[in-house]
Order: sequence, then structure tokens, then C-alpha cells
Amino acid sequence: MADTGSTFDEMLARSDQPRPPYESYFQWFANEDLKDLRRKSREAEAFFRRIGITFNVYGQDEADERLIPFDIVPRIISAREWATLERGIEQRVRAINAFLHDIYHRQEILRAGRIPKEIISKNTAFLPEMIGVNPPGGVYTHIVGTDLVRTGENEFFVLEDNARTPSGVSYMLENRETMLQMFPELFSQLKVRPVSAYPQLLRRSLADCAPEGLTDRPTVAVLTPGIHNSAYFEHAFLADQMGAELVESHDLVVENGRVAMRTTQGYHPIDVLYRRVDDDYLDPLTFNPDSLLGVPGIMDVYRAGNITIANAPGTGIADDKALYSYMPDIVEFYTGERAILQNVPTWRCSEADSLAYVLDHLSDLVVKEVHGSGGYGMLVGPAASKKEIAAFEKKLRARPSNYIAQPTLALSTVPILSKAGLAPRHVDLRPFVLVSPNKVEITPGGLTRVALKKGSLVVNSSQGGGTKDTWVLGD
Repeated sequence: MADTGSTFDEMLARSDQPRPPYESYFQWFANEDLKDLRRKSREAEAFFRRIGITFNVYGQDEADERLIPFDIVPRIISAREWATLERGIEQRVRAINAFLHDIYHRQEILRAGRIPKEIISKNTAFLPEMIGVNPPGGVYTHIVGTDLVRTGENEFFVLEDNARTPSGVSYMLENRETMLQMFPELFSQLKVRPVSAYPQLLRRSLADCAPEGLTDRPTVAVLTPGIHNSAYFEHAFLADQMGAELVESHDLVVENGRVAMRTTQGYHPIDVLYRRVDDDYLDPLTFNPDSLLGVPGIMDVYRAGNITIANAPGTGIADDKALYSYMPDIVEFYTGERAILQNVPTWRCSEADSLAYVLDHLSDLVVKEVHGSGGYGMLVGPAASKKEIAAFEKKLRARPSNYIAQPTLALSTVPILSKAGLAPRHVDLRPFVLVSPNKVEITPGGLTRVALKKGSLVVNSSQGGGTKDTWVLGD
């Protein structure tokens, strides 16, 4: 997205007047030597490179691993601001879980006419194989990453709901570990809420979703596509931090109605599988028959209630960008309340009037694929050339139902450490949510992604963005 309108600076109310959450940090920074801070920034980069915090860029050579740039100036959120976000995120996540149960069972929201039937029936993310299936504990989205943007003092928007396999939590944890080592004095001075317990909370939350009737502690495993996946570092990191097994498809078999993993003592049954493999590749007997990344027969075990798959198959429908535009209705339908967090206004290009408007205003809008992610396959109108807009117009006319469009927002800025000192850059925020049968837990902070290029609003790491630590202050 490109920058339009006035921009909310999260740190400064005026050039020399910090907002309340940043007051202590602003005073501390004023007394620091820039050379020392730049040296620490180089140390952080060396640390990330040494422990292997890299990612592969799709469409490039598999061996081309990149380091995600890390900025040592934290993003700071007050306890009051965070309390509002927590309420809004929990409301939204509960509504998404209720929605997923409904569309795979009675489909009351379709009967009520609150969303069009075709947005479900014609959606490739909707899995007919999940109709009538009840996940253990009634939980579909065990781990959620809700992308938020800010445009003003009390104006937060949900940009998208990541309900399939949200990534980035390992960067949140390593960013915090790095900052604790470099600036321990700031954490005690500012009373920053910790995030380090996330792996233990994840393990406990997943175990709480295990199938009923277990007599022993649930066995949890993480299913990864393998070392060439762009998020493999995170898969290995989380398995290690949880004390769970990291497995690939060739480590697993279905026997005696259970999914079991190969060990030195033979095969051991798995109770909860935190899968980082997409639906289509999960079971070659049910979905893509050519998949080498899944487990043949796992869906039969799942339908029989003998394993928990997190997140549940079919949750991707809640990520769909065409469905996103109906989220305020979905929240109200299942909670009886108005949505606390706003949606970005959205034009559905499948509708003739909306398509006409979008085609007339392509140079002003952001156009996204309904199933797109990672900043790929989108048009940033204000930053695009006439040639790029013309090429995109052809794609849009050919497949209008494949796209939605949104206005460009004046995203908030937070400072990064630049050569000259502090410089504002646009950011978003991905808080991480854990859902179990009786609890919704939101880690105080999340992954702040930052557009390192001046004026850019594209924060994705695959498009040149970086990350920074997110500090939520205690009361």
C-alpha cells in the first residue's frame, strides 16, 4: 500500500514531545551514543545469522536464504491500548471458531442470508470432507495470527485473519531474547510484559485440545514439509522449545486406527499434530494424490476422533479475503455484539458495481488475490507504473472473483535506527493467539513488521521488510 493522508506517529505527538508509552524510552535514547547503538545493531544481525534465523524466498533458488532485517528500536504499546486489542482479538477469534463449526454443520449463517452461499460453495478453501466432523474440544483455529494496522490514537484495523498456519512467532521470541541481552536495564525500567512463556503455553494449549479418553500425557508432534520450506527454522524452533517431536511425512504411518511416529523403540502414537503442511498436501488419499508431504489415511484417523490436527483442516476459508469483507457480520451473528476491531473497507471484485469502481480507481487502490499471501500477487496502485496497472487490469477483467480491493491507509509509523538517528517507518502487528476448549490466550506483544524503505507500506519480509520487538507495558 502507498501512503495517503496524515500519518499517526506512535512515538511522537510533536517533534520533541513523546507520547506517554514512549516517554521513558525517549529520555533514555536521548542519552545514548549513536555509535554504540549502531554497534549493537550489527551485533544483533550477527547473532541472527549465527543461529540461523533466515527464510527462503519463493520463486528463487532454494539455497538463497535471506536474513530478516531486525531493528533495535522497540515498538511500545500501553497497557490500555493492549487491553482494547485483547478484547477485540478474542471476540474475533471466538466468532471465527463459531463460524467454522457452523459452515461445516448446520450453516445457519447461510440460511439467515448474512453471507452469500456461493462464497462458501465455490471457495476452494472450503473442504466438503470436513462437513459433520467435530474437532476434539470443538476447536478449529488452535493458533491464530491476526494482522493489525493502526491509523490513529484509537484506530486499529484488522488487515487479515491468519487462521491456517500463521508463522512468525519464532521471530517474536528471538527478537525479545536479543533485546533482553542488549538492553536489560530498559526492561526493568519500563515493566515490559514477557513473551518467553509462549512455547510452554502453546504446548499446554495443544495438549488441552487432545482427543478425550487419554490416560497419559498427550504426545505432541510438529509436522514440517522439510528443510526447504521457507518457515523451516520456525518449525524446528517451536518443536525444540515445546519439547515436541519434529516429524516429516516419512516418519509417520497409520496403524491400528492411530497416527504413529517412528522412534528408536518402534512406532509411538501421536495425539496432537501441529501441522505446518497445507490442507491440499495433508492426506494423499483424501486430497492431492501426488502429495509426498502428508500422511496417507490421516483424515480417516481424524474423522474417527483419534488425533487432533492443529489447525483443523478447512480453516483456510476463514483466511479468504473475499470472506474478510463479511467479518463484521460474522462477529455480530455469532457473538450478538458489534465488532470491537474495525475491518478495512473492501470492494469485492466479483460484484459488478464494485468491479466497475475498482477499474476506474486502480491507481488509488490496493488490489489483492483472495487467496494470496506474503505480499505476492497484489497491485499497490499509487506505487505502480502505468504499464503495471494496465497489465493488472487485464488480469482483473479476466478473473474478477479472484480479487478484492481496498483503499490505501495512512498506516502509523514507529521509529527505526537510521544513519542519522531515529526515522519513522510504517508498521503492522501480528499478535499470536492460542485457543483451547476453555481459554483464549493472547501473547502480550507479537511480531511487528516494519517497512524499511522510506514511505513504503509493504512490510512483508519477502518484499524487503524487517521486524522489531513489540513491548506491551504493564499497568
